[in-house]
Amino acid sequence: MTTTTTGIEPRITTASPIAPLLAVDGYKHSHRQVYPAGTTRILINWTNRSNSHMPESTHAVVFGLQAFIQRHLVEAWAPFFAADEDEVADLFEQALQGYFGPNHIGTDHVRALHRLGYLPLDVKALPEGTLAPIGVATLTIENTIDEFFWLPNYIETALSASIWHPSTVATKALAYRDLMEDWADRTGADPASIDFAAHDFSFRGQSSIESAAAAGAGHLLSFLGTDSMPSLDFIDRYYPGDNGWVGASVPATEHSVMCVRGADGELETFEQILDVYPTGIVSAVSDGFDLFKVVTETLPQLKDRITARDGKLVIRPDSGDPVDIVTGTVHGVPEDELFRDGRSHEEKGVVELLDELFGHTVNAKGYKVLDQHIGVIYGDSITLDRARRIYERLAAKGYASDNIVLGIGSYTYQYMTRDNLGSAVKATWALVDGEPVDIQKDPKTGSGKKSAKGRIALHRDASGEIRQTDQASPDDEASSLLQTVWVDGRFTVLQSFADVRATLREERAARAARRASA
Repeated sequence: MTTTTTGIEPRITTASPIAPLLAVDGYKHSHRQVYPAGTTRILINWTNRSNSHMPESTHAVVFGLQAFIQRHLVEAWAPFFAADEDEVADLFEQALQGYFGPNHIGTDHVRALHRLGYLPLDVKALPEGTLAPIGVATLTIENTIDEFFWLPNYIETALSASIWHPSTVATKALAYRDLMEDWADRTGADPASIDFAAHDFSFRGQSSIESAAAAGAGHLLSFLGTDSMPSLDFIDRYYPGDNGWVGASVPATEHSVMCVRGADGELETFEQILDVYPTGIVSAVSDGFDLFKVVTETLPQLKDRITARDGKLVIRPDSGDPVDIVTGTVHGVPEDELFRDGRSHEEKGVVELLDELFGHTVNAKGYKVLDQHIGVIYGDSITLDRARRIYERLAAKGYASDNIVLGIGSYTYQYMTRDNLGSAVKATWALVDGEPVDIQKDPKTGSGKKSAKGRIALHRDASGEIRQTDQASPDDEASSLLQTVWVDGRFTVLQSFADVRATLREERAARAARRASA
């Protein structure tokens, strides 16, 4: 039985002042009391330890730390420091009793932090946009006041949860960029088209609006095309500055638009699209009923209108095997068989069918490019492998890679975990009774989980590659690439999104030079 109650309003609350104290794995609360007596410093680091799930990526893009700091070390802690000390301590006490039972953890450390008024931490990092070799630490965090040695590992959970995804997405997006530049070079595609060759379609498949925003920003380090608009606000808030053109999209339909008139009304729907958008790029999803009927029956009736437009109509197939739909089911055969007469629409694929209707030009490398008034975008279940096979099969049929735009969705950008790059935080150094202690995890049962040891410094070798020094000396650290970006509640370095993009461009150019000289 369902009971309906009227007159009840939802409770609207502001952020709890103890929210950041609870943004941890529960077991973190018990650690402060089991470190050795006399512990006054703890140093932790973040490292992408493995590319076994992303073998195409030998380096990881450093990204997401600045946003984490602003959101989780500044904004999230502001209500804590603004609240009354007794209120904070009482709320924390209640939370622990409800969670653990009798509170053996205490609240004195919380009171002390509240009185201090800021997080006494020193965050050192590589510049965002850096390409860090797998296995190299990209940041370290250390407490700056002895009493708060428990803080670095306390914030580790939030750190891990916040930066693995945007960094991994940025790394995956770079792999797409590398692939697309390679095929553009092979087939003579317009280099300017690559900025929009991969379009972010992942928003609806992400775990939250916040994760969509952060991941989408990672995509935008390598591309301009996106439908994840929360990423624009994310970038504006956490990477402010003169960022220029951050991202863009075009008018486009969805199935509710294309199917509302039924199968018999598709022609009318396309006519209305052309009426509403007489110029510019407009995209129309075309598989609501029969994709190949749209391409071979509906579009021929509109050909004159389409070719007379100052703009491009982009056809979006949205179901089926993307490789077969775009390039056809006949492949890997001699050329006379590839283009034999009597092939079905499915055997030809969308690009070839559009070529038959609208024609093509030939670029400087001899590859065909569809008439400028028509295009194709495919955005369902795209992967790096499928993208590669699409380009291979288009090239085999004589088509340049810029005949297709790929929508990169959650199948790529959400279908991943922290293990994609083996990302982890580990403590490597402590100060106990005034004596330095090098910490190292080295499990016999865990291949690839051996951690760094001691203090950490990064430098570039003669080729320009980043190398890590464990058990680093003070001189090593003084010249290290890991430099303070935030300390004792304040940024010392603040990058704009344009800065991060520029760093990534420089890193890619240096990587290409190293590969060329190898």
